[in-house]
Amino acid sequence: MANIAALLKQEISRLVRKELRSETEALKKANARYRAEIAELKRRVGTLEQQFKALERQNHKQAPNAVQANEPDGNLRFRADGLKKHRERLGLSAAALGSILGTSLQTIYNWETGKTRPSKEQVAKIAVLRKMGKREVQARLQAMQA
Repeated sequence: MANIAALLKQEISRLVRKELRSETEALKKANARYRAEIAELKRRVGTLEQQFKALERQNHKQAPNAVQANEPDGNLRFRADGLKKHRERLGLSAAALGSILGTSLQTIYNWETGKTRPSKEQVAKIAVLRKMGKREVQARLQAMQA
């Protein structure tokens, strides 16, 4: 009787190993396929990052030229009293000018008193504002409020 039980146990173990082997083979093949796909995706991401960096460098080199194209001489100057006079000419409050330029009221006052100076980007925005007339500025303010 013990011999039959041992044989039955061995046969069951053999069949289970056979089933498990077929199941694990399919999983191993899928795992290898996924690893290959992941490696390919990593290569593609690396290539795209290199292209992006190259385009970023190229764009960075061209960006200063674009700012200079807007201004004839390329050198933007800032004078505190000039900003205040232009703001008064346009009939704007410091708060309204700040909202147009994307700064705070206090920043405008600091610029006008000469305590601080605007950044290059802000000076470029001021230069664009200088080319605007009263109507354009009012229209922009109304568009911002709407």
